[in-house]
Amino acid sequence: MGRWKTGAVAVAVLVAACEEDFLLVTGVPAPPEDLQGSYYAYGVDLSWRLGTGWDGEAFRVYGKERRDQAFFPIAETTSCIDGWCSYRDTNVSSGVVYEYYVAAVDPDSGAEAESAYSVEVHVPRPTPPPAPEGAQAVALDQAVYLHWDDEPSSQEDFAVYRVYVRNDGENVLLGETDSPGFVDFLAKNGVTYTYFVTSLDDQGHESDYGEAASATPRPDYGGEVVYAYQDSAEVSGFRFQETELAQAVVPGADPTRHFRLEADSVALWLVPGSGVEVHAESRWTTALKCGPGSDPDCVSWEVAPRSGYAPAPIEAGPSLAYVFRVLGEDGKVRYGAVRIALTGLDQADRELVVLDWAYQTQPGNRYLDSASSFR
Repeated sequence: MGRWKTGAVAVAVLVAACEEDFLLVTGVPAPPEDLQGSYYAYGVDLSWRLGTGWDGEAFRVYGKERRDQAFFPIAETTSCIDGWCSYRDTNVSSGVVYEYYVAAVDPDSGAEAESAYSVEVHVPRPTPPPAPEGAQAVALDQAVYLHWDDEPSSQEDFAVYRVYVRNDGENVLLGETDSPGFVDFLAKNGVTYTYFVTSLDDQGHESDYGEAASATPRPDYGGEVVYAYQDSAEVSGFRFQETELAQAVVPGADPTRHFRLEADSVALWLVPGSGVEVHAESRWTTALKCGPGSDPDCVSWEVAPRSGYAPAPIEAGPSLAYVFRVLGEDGKVRYGAVRIALTGLDQADRELVVLDWAYQTQPGNRYLDSASSFR
């Protein structure tokens, strides 16, 4: 609510000194215009526009509780950018209505030019949203993928999630997202990272930290991140490689791709490229290969079927393995396997899958031993 204020009056004094008359004008600055006030995140934000004729003067902020009679000065500021100035008052209490006005102050005379009106701002009693639950961190190559339960987004006043990483004993903000997923591309291999997620409402109230989730990125040739073609075409394609030095994730329009990831309103799809076929059956697995040191309940799919391949798209689902039949650079048939480790969204709401893969470099060999392409 605005209330009209009485502005300061300009003063001109005509002084006679000796035999010369001169005019001494005590400077009265241009008053601030368009004063605005709003509450956010346990503080009151004030903003105003520089008045016509402003000449670099500072501004004095006055405030009071609405029930009080007199205003008192609470700050002076020169924080102005592109014709707008601002001040944030964090010395406020919940459940109180505050009233503010702003005055431009002449540095020489001390004369003030007040805003034409004051503004009232109600500081609510905060009710932070619930903390996100079920956070998990998935180690990738030079990255970590985080995902968590999306229940807080069902709150009417939900705004975003915030992702923090522990650094030297402090939790440092990595970024914000309105999706229950986030990819930390700043992570380095061989370093263990611990993350926390909070939720934020539309008034800036932040929840407690959710449970910690930790991961250690590691160099391998699984953990590939492939995005949906509709969201990030340049990293939506995939090509099995015969050397570990070659990049497996390729542009979705690359004519040499073996498949690309596509999304529609129903599902995610693995869409074979030219001359590529995928087996019509997908199998639930816990790993690409079950070997020494693997879980006793490990389930894998390590031998490619002889027949049953087609160039048709196949739905991509988590924990499912797929077998492809492709032509190598020598024109001979080879087999490759892909296992979808998980599906999700990143902080920009882009759909993605994280997958592990194996490729048999020997033509015609149907045994998909990942050691042939992984170290």
